[in-house]
Amino acid sequence: MIITTTMHIENKPVQEYKGIVFGEVVEGRNFVKDFMSGIRDIVGGRSGSYEDSLMSARKAALDEMSQRASKMGANAIIVLLAG
Repeated sequence: MIITTTMHIENKPVQEYKGIVFGEVVEGRNFVKDFMSGIRDIVGGRSGSYEDSLMSARKAALDEMSQRASKMGANAIIVLLAG
């Protein structure tokens, strides 16, 4: 599955729009991770555990979008907006 933020894919004209797809992910809270992140906020620094969690959630959402688009018969997702 091709996924892009642009409106066009070089040498791949859009032949049909299939609709909108979404990918949602909700992660549970973790007291220890929240506590350690709070300490890092006080002393300064980055929270590696939260960064890893965010990257994992983003990948899961993209995978979910890709699966949904594929079920609709699409071979690409264009104009991806992540927020």
